[in-house]
Amino acid sequence: MQLSVDQVVQDCLKTIQDKINNLTTLNLIVAGKTGSGKSTLINSVFRDDLTETGIGRPVTAHMQRIEKKGVPLVVYDTKGFELGKSAQKEVKDEIMKTIRDANARNDVNEAIHCIWYCINAASNRIEAEEIEWLRELGAKNGAARVPIIVVLTQCLSKKNAQQMRSAVENENLDVVQIVPVLAQDYEIDDGYVARAFGLDVLVKVMSEALPDELLDTLQSMQKVDLEQKAKLAHKAVVTATAAAVAAGAAPIPIADATVLVPIQISMLGSIAAVFNVQIDKTVLTTFVSTTLGSGGATLLGRTVVSNLLKLIPGAGTVVGGAISGSTAGLLTTALGETFILVMTRMYKGQIQPGDLQTAQGKKFIADTFKQQLQRLPRGKRPEELSPVESTEPISEK
Repeated sequence: MQLSVDQVVQDCLKTIQDKINNLTTLNLIVAGKTGSGKSTLINSVFRDDLTETGIGRPVTAHMQRIEKKGVPLVVYDTKGFELGKSAQKEVKDEIMKTIRDANARNDVNEAIHCIWYCINAASNRIEAEEIEWLRELGAKNGAARVPIIVVLTQCLSKKNAQQMRSAVENENLDVVQIVPVLAQDYEIDDGYVARAFGLDVLVKVMSEALPDELLDTLQSMQKVDLEQKAKLAHKAVVTATAAAVAAGAAPIPIADATVLVPIQISMLGSIAAVFNVQIDKTVLTTFVSTTLGSGGATLLGRTVVSNLLKLIPGAGTVVGGAISGSTAGLLTTALGETFILVMTRMYKGQIQPGDLQTAQGKKFIADTFKQQLQRLPRGKRPEELSPVESTEPISEK
């Protein structure tokens, strides 16, 4: 089988879009008093500024559903906590009814997956009625077991935030965790700015509380913790490496080495979906041609594979003109880890798409891929690796 770079790139673009389109929808209820910073929190944690650009429609007297086409996140925003105990009870009942109705549909894309209850920590006190409301919600939530996370918002003082956290913990509420955050930098006085913090902790707590089928969605949507994105991307590399090793259980003739390409395309698609940066045909063409083959050549043809294998210590001689399972795995791991580094730099804004097309950009990709190939056999398992870092500038500007 012969594959051109263009064909592989087209397949990869389709795979990326399919993986994003097939992400399970994450449904989140966000409750709390007006002024607790719910909208700011949502827009600071997740991409797409959902509360500003999404479409909200009422689903109950005190709750609206906010969603946006093509975005696998739905937020149920509550209101009415300031209207007295009667309204607060109605809000609680509406939340539980929303949970029951969603679960009755037996569709993970409709189920409620998490509840954030936001408390404004700037007042340095927690009202008894909020504690009682949370206690009653936890009791009613017993059967549904939707994870509840208390978020202490607008924490300008970390010391005071920890004191408030301890106070809530002492109430022994049925919640997953109490997380203090400051969603955005806040200028307290001229020259003194309180720096945002805690959003990465909130995402980590969510990732530990959500079912596995929601983790891809969470990492694709969140924009505050690069380390967690990379961790999930590494898992995609490990999975693809295992598949490549299995495919090469019986040595693969070099002429048939393209059997690895669907595995590698799926891996690249998974990584791209996790980072969710803008990737076009030009970026992928540069990456694929620089790592696995030249512009007009057939991908993973005999010459390309032979040259790649020379870079791997101990794999330079191919017995019988075939690739072993371990070598197939090494090639796949190196490709995935190189792509993670490229995505990481694009996510940080250190690489612009156009930079990759320059001579320095292509050298950066090629050198990183070569380094990955050469260091893999040194007793490291793929899941133990972190991307090779380089301090060399990418742009030729």
